[in-house]
Amino acid sequence: MPKFHGVIPPVSTLFTPDFRFDRENQAKLIDRMIEGGVHGLFFLGSNGESQHMPFEMRLEIAEFCIAHVAGRVPTLIGIGLPSTTESIKLGQHAAENGADAVVAINPFYARLSEDNLYRYFREIADNVDLPLMIYNFPVVTGQDLSPELVLRLALDCENIIGLKDTVDTLSHIRRAIHVIKAQRPDFLVFAGFDEYLHGTLIMGGDGVVPASANFAPQLTVELYEAYRSGDHAAAVAWQQKLVHTSYMTALEAPFYAVVKEGIRMVGFADATTVLPPASPASPESIRTLHDMLVAAGAIEEQSQLVEKLSA
Repeated sequence: MPKFHGVIPPVSTLFTPDFRFDRENQAKLIDRMIEGGVHGLFFLGSNGESQHMPFEMRLEIAEFCIAHVAGRVPTLIGIGLPSTTESIKLGQHAAENGADAVVAINPFYARLSEDNLYRYFREIADNVDLPLMIYNFPVVTGQDLSPELVLRLALDCENIIGLKDTVDTLSHIRRAIHVIKAQRPDFLVFAGFDEYLHGTLIMGGDGVVPASANFAPQLTVELYEAYRSGDHAAAVAWQQKLVHTSYMTALEAPFYAVVKEGIRMVGFADATTVLPPASPASPESIRTLHDMLVAAGAIEEQSQLVEKLSA
């Protein structure tokens, strides 16, 4: 079993009402997720609101989270920025503080040639002494990373170890698995959307990076463990529960506050503040999320919550 496998959630970053990093609630959330059986934790990704925070806050959060996890599970730190230099600085800081790996999304705003995309990831790999996972999320970057480009990087850089493929189609994940693993079998491919976990595993992938595991880690953890043990009926049953959360990220744009409301609903932590320009979740979104979690079996019907939202 590779060090990085299974369920590695993109952890929400929790804040106080005055937009300071909430260390107390962050620690509670980390502990509850680890208790829930996740196989790693990914901090400062999209769901972690990394692109909305100052550079110095990213350093503070990385240091705290690495220290609090304390090696209980592998810790991955998001370092992607439009600047290659700044991404490398974040990566070196993660290495100095004991992270197990870094994750880099491709630069956004300016569209880059494939050669420039290659140079961006290659320079990070050459200058950060940690395993590097490539993060493909074309909806937010405006530019897809082709399996052929990722293969080129995987063959040229031993420390580029995997791909988080956040695409709304299994065919892209399938191509990544078949194109890259054929020439580098140890390369890891993770689904970026929760609902594609089962399909990714069936096709030979390695796991998922699920936002839902911030509040319902059992949905993806139990699915993954059932699949690994050969209990395919149980894996399908968990997949059918998991799909109830599949459009959670469409309730708000961005979806960060929705995930934090889920964290509050299950009692993992109580800190729903999001950084501007994101805004709190609407009562309608909270009510819909509640119904989704009830349908998924993640919470029992909470009549007081429904009454409060309907008031």
